[in-house]
Amino acid sequence: MQELRQSKEAMRLIKKSTRTTLTDLEKEKIKIQLIDICKSIPALTIFLLPGGTLLLPILIKLIPDILPSAFRDQNDNLRLPASK
Repeated sequence: MQELRQSKEAMRLIKKSTRTTLTDLEKEKIKIQLIDICKSIPALTIFLLPGGTLLLPILIKLIPDILPSAFRDQNDNLRLPASK
């Protein structure tokens, strides 16, 4: 859901950019969202390969930056606190 909200906001900002100049913060939001979209393509490709459902979780452990930011934020929130 978070990824959809971010994509919707990015589309709204892209439409706005045709009429007015965007602020630096708005430009940064669009940049982050476009990078996230570019990160999703390799992950989807790996998932579609034979055995990709097994390979993708391994790659996520080895290369955590392969996931878009919305999914990384969710994973960070789901981590359990370290036991003492």
